[in-house]
Amino acid sequence: MSKTVLYARVSTTEQTLSHQRTQAEAAGFTFDDVLSDHGVSGVSVPLNERPEGRRLFDVLRAGDVLVVRWIDRLGRNYADVTETVRELLARGITIKTVINAMTFDGSAKDPMSKAVRDAQLSFMAAMAEAQVETTREAQAAGIAAARERGTYRGRKPSFDRQQLQSVVGMLAEGLAPAEIARRARVSRQTVYRIKEDPAGAGRALRAWEAA
Repeated sequence: MSKTVLYARVSTTEQTLSHQRTQAEAAGFTFDDVLSDHGVSGVSVPLNERPEGRRLFDVLRAGDVLVVRWIDRLGRNYADVTETVRELLARGITIKTVINAMTFDGSAKDPMSKAVRDAQLSFMAAMAEAQVETTREAQAAGIAAARERGTYRGRKPSFDRQQLQSVVGMLAEGLAPAEIARRARVSRQTVYRIKEDPAGAGRALRAWEAA
């Protein structure tokens, strides 16, 4: 019996799993399972290197449906996204997006249907990567302007004062990053950043607290 699985990638503190799920349900989707990766970059971390992303390849079977908010949830690197999606399609899995209601049919056999599908995939993957580059350029311009004005504070920390103190304390106790992240309710990447430069984390937090 086929099943429908929602995959969500939450890369920042401003994004939430519940938001992506609510959007999908509002679009008429129902799910047999929901998998999500938190605090993971879609640019530098391929789907098959994410904890829950890896599980997709074990959970999904021919005839199943994979639902994502948009193709960028699978990744923002053109080569990685197209390779990943084509592998899933080759397994007979259908991929559907919430935004724009796109469908990439893994059961398509007709050459013309495959050509149209692959062209759409290539375009969307290219758009996902181009959006990253555009955002980077805009951020760089904004940072340069803020530095000229003397108002640049750096990226807003993904933790508050209490979380910072909690993470630092647990690091001193020797707890594992995964356990610290769970207890402090932050991503493992945040734990690693604080571990590498606790003083820098404190300065970044003070800059935003003083604003």
